[in-house]
Amino acid sequence: MAYCNPSSDQKPDEMASMEVGNDNDVKVHVFSSSSELIEKLHEKWSPVKKKPYPAMYSSVFGGIVLDPAMMVIPIDDHMVHRGHGVFDTAVILDGYLYELDAHLDRFLRSASKARISPPFPRSTLRSILVQLTAASQCKEGTLRYWLSAGPGNFLLSPAKCPTSAFYAVVIADNVSQCKNGVKMITSTIPMKAPLFATMKNVNYLPNVLSIMEAEDKGAYASIWVDDDGFIAEGPNVNVAFITNDKELILPPFDKILSGCTAKRLLELASKLVEQGRLKSVKTSNLTIMEAKGAAEMMYIGSTLPILPIIMWDEQPIGDGKVGDLTMALSDLLWHDMLAGSNTHRICVPY
Repeated sequence: MAYCNPSSDQKPDEMASMEVGNDNDVKVHVFSSSSELIEKLHEKWSPVKKKPYPAMYSSVFGGIVLDPAMMVIPIDDHMVHRGHGVFDTAVILDGYLYELDAHLDRFLRSASKARISPPFPRSTLRSILVQLTAASQCKEGTLRYWLSAGPGNFLLSPAKCPTSAFYAVVIADNVSQCKNGVKMITSTIPMKAPLFATMKNVNYLPNVLSIMEAEDKGAYASIWVDDDGFIAEGPNVNVAFITNDKELILPPFDKILSGCTAKRLLELASKLVEQGRLKSVKTSNLTIMEAKGAAEMMYIGSTLPILPIIMWDEQPIGDGKVGDLTMALSDLLWHDMLAGSNTHRICVPY
């Protein structure tokens, strides 16, 4: 590894300072000990009564951390400086983990595409996540976890990294059913190529720029249209439409992320077909013109689980109000999250 050497006429104390204009009026502090640094890290969290991140797991540490000031990862981790990592999430609701197994399976598929081998077998990863949630004492929020190529150096290739790394954190947050509609726009930010869009990787700059673009225009979020002119997905959510013929249609998952909540919705929505409220449920390509002509529209995501969309590019969807079928689908998912079978809900052993 190459290092930059200071010029011979530059003194050590000058190297530890930052120049503003022509004045050396900003001095960079050099921490003399780890205890001094830890004290500094605690300054941020000491006034915070309710910690937003009650627990973290790190395979680098080899255990669970309850102190948010210590929830750190190495700067030479390839997920940090190369974006070589994948992640996933699961909702914690009423002391249960919802759809953890479905998300964990997708997590491992993403890892395979990213050519990262987990440091533990699936059963161990699952056990760690359940134990972490229990240790957090959090009954409502999200569980987010990452698999990285690991720390070791600042090279492009991970070949010399000793091992991959697994991290997870519990985020305490309110999870509630969304009943109000939102506005969205068509994103002008290029969407990811299918290889990267279909794996849940940490390279989220297009997603970030897409939602910032929406916020700049007073919208909640955005939607991508692929190069063939078909509807794709939102920045971190799937999207669904109800046609005027009462068909529920989601874009196919071949070029976008296979949403666990979206796929669960496709299963649950058959109940509305049986009741005669929906004509059919399917995945199919939709042009932007067909999509904008829908009677109802919604975002689908783990923490929503359904968010009605009532305005798109300043034009109303349907009558511009939250649709009855959208809320019927939302009720189905919400009930599944609160009282579904043990196949989809894991009771956390606090």
